[in-house]
Amino acid sequence: MQEQVNEYKKGRGAQFNTHNKFLKNQRVQEHVEGIDDWTEKNEATQYLEDNAKSIVNKVESADVGMYYSMNPYQGCEHGCIYCYARNSFEYWGYSAGIDFERKIIVKKNAPELLRKFLMHPKWECVPISISGNTDCYQPAEQKFRLTRQCLEVCNEFNQPVGMITKNAGMLRDKDLLQEMGKKNLVSVLVSITTFNEDLRRVMEPRTTTGKQRIRLIEEMSKAGVRMGVMLGPMIPGLNEHEMHDIIKAASDAGATFSAYTFIRLNGAIKFLFHDWLHKNFPDRADKVWHMIQDSHGGKVNDSDWGRRMRGSGNIADMVAMQYRKYTNKYGLNHERLELDCSQFRRPGEQGRLF
Repeated sequence: MQEQVNEYKKGRGAQFNTHNKFLKNQRVQEHVEGIDDWTEKNEATQYLEDNAKSIVNKVESADVGMYYSMNPYQGCEHGCIYCYARNSFEYWGYSAGIDFERKIIVKKNAPELLRKFLMHPKWECVPISISGNTDCYQPAEQKFRLTRQCLEVCNEFNQPVGMITKNAGMLRDKDLLQEMGKKNLVSVLVSITTFNEDLRRVMEPRTTTGKQRIRLIEEMSKAGVRMGVMLGPMIPGLNEHEMHDIIKAASDAGATFSAYTFIRLNGAIKFLFHDWLHKNFPDRADKVWHMIQDSHGGKVNDSDWGRRMRGSGNIADMVAMQYRKYTNKYGLNHERLELDCSQFRRPGEQGRLF
């Protein structure tokens, strides 16, 4: 395992940079007292503006529940230690570790690219997921407002969108989402993993609290936006025992559907999570690690579609049983509302003929 002994970086999930498998060379600091000129001293978040070539991507995975996705930002300051999107950051030439949280790529032309995409005559309207990879309401959104601008384009075209976030910053766009909700053009999942603030601060260090996410569900539900809750990932020995409380609180707040995932540690995330787990929970780290292994056939990751998001074995089955029991009890086990694609039209069109 790639583990570090440096001082713990508060406010960050990852504590070091894993090696990027696409790069031949890597830089390392062999001694903590080293003063090499190239050693990066700036710990602050950096925004790197990029002129992207495209913004909407077709989703090939059969078990993620989306057709197309778009992400105005790459990298995510939230710093969730378990985030599957960390691995994709290596394609940009960076590490899945601290780089992922500190170097945020801002696709400043995202709204223009989205408009161009929707104007293409070959586009046959299906829902597009915003935040299929990184959170579109991470702190960068407060500065750049790219998500807001993309939603304005979608509203203009009557393009339906599904969204997922763990940031109450979505409330800034309540007016726009309310308008889209009236036309059945939006469905939102709020990701909640824990109400334990001691756990959240280290596991998801720059996110809003669990209580704030419940408030988000409540306020957006009252505004007429169909809200759901994502419980994920469930991690045995850390947060799986909170499943009942999260489902009940979300239901009480107005959520009407739900989803969940079981922890899987693929690629570089395996090394980052192992290091994080032993630094933050040394009393139970080995136990938690072995329970994750027991739920993926002796490994900490399973790549088989249909099973990788749920795990297998007694522990994963117990989590699945809890999920079914509590979502049945609180009415959150139904499918997501089918968004209305029939209203889609490009500016200047007279509407569709039937």
